Amino acid sequence: MKRVFPIASLPLVSLLLVGLPMTAQAEETFSDAQLEVMAGSCANCHGTEGRLAGSVPTIAGRPADVLSSRLLDFKHEENGETTIMDRIAKGFTDAELEALARHFAGIDLENDNEPEE
Repeated sequence: MKRVFPIASLPLVSLLLVGLPMTAQAEETFSDAQLEVMAGSCANCHGTEGRLAGSVPTIAGRPADVLSSRLLDFKHEENGETTIMDRIAKGFTDAELEALARHFAGIDLENDNEPEE
Protein backbone atom coordinates (compact mmCIF):
# COMPACT_ATOMS: atom_id res chain seq x y z
CA MET A 1 0.00 0.00 0.00
CA LYS A 2 1.34 3.36 -0.99
CA ARG A 3 1.36 6.04 1.73
CA VAL A 4 0.55 9.59 0.83
CA PHE A 5 1.20 12.39 3.27
CA PRO A 6 -1.27 15.20 3.18
CA ILE A 7 0.03 18.52 1.93
CA ALA A 8 -0.98 20.04 5.26
CA SER A 9 1.92 18.21 6.94
CA LEU A 10 4.55 19.93 4.78
CA PRO A 11 4.85 23.05 6.99
CA LEU A 12 5.40 20.84 10.03
CA VAL A 13 8.08 18.78 8.28
CA SER A 14 9.86 21.89 6.99
CA LEU A 15 9.74 23.46 10.46
CA LEU A 16 11.34 20.35 11.95
CA LEU A 17 14.05 20.25 9.31
CA VAL A 18 14.89 23.91 9.74
CA GLY A 19 14.50 23.98 13.53
CA LEU A 20 16.65 20.97 14.42
CA PRO A 21 19.97 22.49 13.35
CA MET A 22 19.12 25.63 15.30
CA THR A 23 18.69 23.69 18.53
CA ALA A 24 22.05 22.02 17.99
CA GLN A 25 23.68 25.45 17.68
CA ALA A 26 22.07 26.87 20.81
CA GLU A 27 24.56 27.65 23.55
CA GLU A 28 24.45 25.02 26.24
CA THR A 29 23.90 26.51 29.67
CA PHE A 30 24.96 25.11 33.01
CA SER A 31 23.77 25.91 36.52
CA ASP A 32 26.11 27.52 39.04
CA ALA A 33 26.28 24.18 40.87
CA GLN A 34 27.30 22.37 37.68
CA LEU A 35 29.98 24.97 36.98
CA GLU A 36 31.35 24.67 40.51
CA VAL A 37 31.65 20.89 40.11
CA MET A 38 33.34 21.24 36.72
CA ALA A 39 35.66 23.98 38.03
CA GLY A 40 36.70 21.63 40.83
CA SER A 41 38.88 19.81 38.32
CA CYS A 42 40.77 23.04 37.72
CA ALA A 43 41.22 23.77 41.43
CA ASN A 44 43.81 21.05 41.93
CA CYS A 45 46.39 23.02 39.95
CA HIS A 46 44.94 26.51 39.43
CA GLY A 47 43.34 27.05 42.87
CA THR A 48 39.68 27.23 43.79
CA GLU A 49 39.19 30.55 42.04
CA GLY A 50 41.71 29.96 39.27
CA ARG A 51 44.34 32.23 40.81
CA LEU A 52 46.82 30.02 42.65
CA ALA A 53 50.26 31.63 43.02
CA GLY A 54 53.16 29.69 41.62
CA SER A 55 54.31 28.16 38.38
CA VAL A 56 50.80 27.24 37.21
CA PRO A 57 49.26 30.11 35.24
CA THR A 58 46.39 32.10 36.70
CA ILE A 59 43.23 31.53 34.67
CA ALA A 60 40.87 33.81 36.61
CA GLY A 61 40.08 37.09 34.90
CA ARG A 62 41.58 36.11 31.55
CA PRO A 63 39.41 36.73 28.47
CA ALA A 64 36.90 33.93 27.85
CA ASP A 65 37.82 33.61 24.18
CA VAL A 66 41.51 33.12 25.07
CA LEU A 67 40.72 30.51 27.72
CA SER A 68 38.23 28.74 25.48
CA SER A 69 40.69 28.62 22.59
CA ARG A 70 43.44 27.21 24.81
CA LEU A 71 41.17 24.59 26.38
CA LEU A 72 39.87 23.45 23.00
CA ASP A 73 43.42 23.33 21.64
CA PHE A 74 44.42 21.10 24.55
CA LYS A 75 41.42 18.83 23.99
CA HIS A 76 41.98 18.46 20.27
CA GLU A 77 45.77 18.06 20.68
CA GLU A 78 46.59 21.26 18.81
CA ASN A 79 48.99 22.46 21.51
CA GLY A 80 52.27 20.65 22.06
CA GLU A 81 53.18 22.69 25.16
CA THR A 82 51.23 20.74 27.73
CA THR A 83 51.88 18.48 30.65
CA ILE A 84 48.48 17.16 31.70
CA MET A 85 45.96 19.64 30.28
CA ASP A 86 45.34 17.60 27.14
CA ARG A 87 44.18 14.65 29.22
CA ILE A 88 42.06 16.79 31.53
CA ALA A 89 40.40 18.69 28.68
CA LYS A 90 39.39 15.46 26.94
CA GLY A 91 37.11 14.72 29.90
CA PHE A 92 34.86 17.65 28.99
CA THR A 93 32.63 18.43 26.04
CA ASP A 94 33.45 21.50 23.97
CA ALA A 95 30.40 23.24 25.47
CA GLU A 96 31.62 22.47 29.00
CA LEU A 97 35.08 23.87 28.22
CA GLU A 98 33.53 27.04 26.81
CA ALA A 99 31.36 27.36 29.94
CA LEU A 100 34.43 26.93 32.15
CA ALA A 101 36.24 29.62 30.16
CA ARG A 102 33.34 32.03 30.72
CA HIS A 103 33.23 31.07 34.41
CA PHE A 104 36.89 31.85 35.06
CA ALA A 105 36.82 34.95 32.85
CA GLY A 106 34.03 36.29 35.06
CA ILE A 107 36.16 36.24 38.21
CA ASP A 108 37.16 39.81 39.00
CA LEU A 109 40.78 39.90 40.15
CA GLU A 110 40.72 43.63 40.79
CA ASN A 111 38.36 43.26 43.76
CA ASP A 112 39.83 40.05 45.14
CA ASN A 113 42.47 39.65 47.80
CA GLU A 114 45.92 38.30 47.16
CA PRO A 115 46.26 35.10 45.09
CA GLU A 116 45.96 31.85 46.98
CA GLU A 117 49.22 30.47 48.31
